Amino acid sequence: MKKVLVVDFGGQYAHLIARRVRELNRFSEILPAKEYGGSLNWDEVGAIVLSGGPDSINEKDETLVKRILEETIKRRIPVLGICYGHQLLAAVLGGEIARGKRKEYGSTSIEILVEDPMFKGIPKKQIVWMSHSDSVASLPRGAELLAMTENGVIASFRHISSLSYGVQFHPEVKHTEIGMRILENFLTLIASLEKNWYPKDRAAEIVAILRTKITEGEALSAVSGGVDSLTATILTSKAIGGEKVHAVIVDTGLLREGEVEEAENALRKAGVKNIYVLNRSTHFLSKLKGVEDPESKRRIIAEEFAEAFEEFASELASSGIKLKYLVQGTIYPDRIESGAVGSGSDRIKSHHNIIMRKVGQLELVEPLAEFYKDEVRGIARNLGIPESIVTKHPFPGPGLAIRILGEVTEEALEKARKANKIVEEELREFGLYEKVWQGFAVLLPIKSVGVKGDRRSYEQAVAVRVVESEDAMTAFPSRVPWELLEKISSRIVNEVPGINRVLYDITTKPPATIEFE
Repeated sequence: MKKVLVVDFGGQYAHLIARRVRELNRFSEILPAKEYGGSLNWDEVGAIVLSGGPDSINEKDETLVKRILEETIKRRIPVLGICYGHQLLAAVLGGEIARGKRKEYGSTSIEILVEDPMFKGIPKKQIVWMSHSDSVASLPRGAELLAMTENGVIASFRHISSLSYGVQFHPEVKHTEIGMRILENFLTLIASLEKNWYPKDRAAEIVAILRTKITEGEALSAVSGGVDSLTATILTSKAIGGEKVHAVIVDTGLLREGEVEEAENALRKAGVKNIYVLNRSTHFLSKLKGVEDPESKRRIIAEEFAEAFEEFASELASSGIKLKYLVQGTIYPDRIESGAVGSGSDRIKSHHNIIMRKVGQLELVEPLAEFYKDEVRGIARNLGIPESIVTKHPFPGPGLAIRILGEVTEEALEKARKANKIVEEELREFGLYEKVWQGFAVLLPIKSVGVKGDRRSYEQAVAVRVVESEDAMTAFPSRVPWELLEKISSRIVNEVPGINRVLYDITTKPPATIEFE
């Protein structure tokens, strides 16, 4: 199967380009710019998309990338440059890049000047999304101008002797109304790539791949209760047999109400024979005592997870079970945010299933490492996993520990758990639970004055966050009905002792993350 490589130059939308390509049923992978051309199997590459980026072509040395791009063009591999990628492509071909006299940010009108397969079926005037300072000042020799902005900036061009196109705007964002049509035209009419990426139908293929990876011994599988880890465990069970998979649920005391029991039931129904629940709540709480820094919390929890699994693996080994593999439900966004793939920019946060790389000498198996969350949900439905789990909102690996700002105590956990349950219950009651990406409550380390029962109160505040997203890489606050917020607020202050104020977070991601820590 031919793949589309999205070369990441550090732009905030690189992941979104890859996501859009997959929505159009072609397989895509993100490739850091520094690795472009390293050890590529060119026979597997069907097209290349050059992402946007924060740098200026005239200020950054892209010598190596330019050399590889020249090779790509020689091989007549279709190339689509977006924003920074558009400028880089033009520069490599001999064009001139200059600081624009007029910067363009946000919605901009463009006019398509000539008929071309890239803009087939698209009206001549369109609104697109721009975000750039530099622009292509003059086209390279052998290039044709395809579109201009209302401000006289080159919006798109093609190189006549190669299958190379550039667009200054961002077709991957929803603000560019015809963006998906442009991408579809590029993939179909320029790159001639067939539609063959249907994640929900890939369960059988994943099982076949797992059978080639797990050829002997048995597997220890880390289960959190969410759809990712359960799907990974069940896929492995189908590959090597339910009796050879040892599913371990570590009850950290940081989970949502009923999470452990629901996971156990789903695993049993799927034919997993060996299910273990390790109650480590007291241990985890003692390790978190006095810890307030969010990254420290994440690392401590990851280390304790690893220790718990290592100890249990040793116990199983001493009983004669030949463990050789560790199965985890890592998905693609986990790898991106943890710095496992991408441009090499700062790690946003550590995901416990990324930094827990080794447990003893077990070999790591990640059946879902190339999939986005909604793709995993499609696979889960294909496997018959209960809809209540398939549609369950994402829950961070460190659990409620990062929904408590400050020290994690038993009292704080009780407040956070009750508040989170109320938010989820009310979202379901209003029929919004499955329409939003995530909804939860965060216990804040601040107190405020209030009135309860005609008496002055001085109690903690809770922040409620409900966001809409496609892959967790970007997110927007949901405009939930005011009556829903009133109901959530009323229930929290009345049902959760020690809380007298509820706030609603309306920050996008970026600049914020979805979770507070």
